[in-house]
Amino acid sequence: MVTIYSKNNCVQCKMTKRFLEQHQVEFKEINLDEQPEFIDHVKGLGFSAAPVIETLSETFSGFQPAKLKALV
Repeated sequence: MVTIYSKNNCVQCKMTKRFLEQHQVEFKEINLDEQPEFIDHVKGLGFSAAPVIETLSETFSGFQPAKLKALV
């Protein structure tokens, strides 16, 4: 399962979600603006900017097409 931690008005978040939707990758979105209780979790992973993409095997931040292609 892929989890995306996103924020409102985040261009990279929108690009990441669009990429996954276009490639029919199922994901769960957690909007940090609407669910701030997850901010500490994201910071605990070592990230301070959205989007943060978490899978069973890795976690990374930002719109990274090469890493996203590996999820397809």
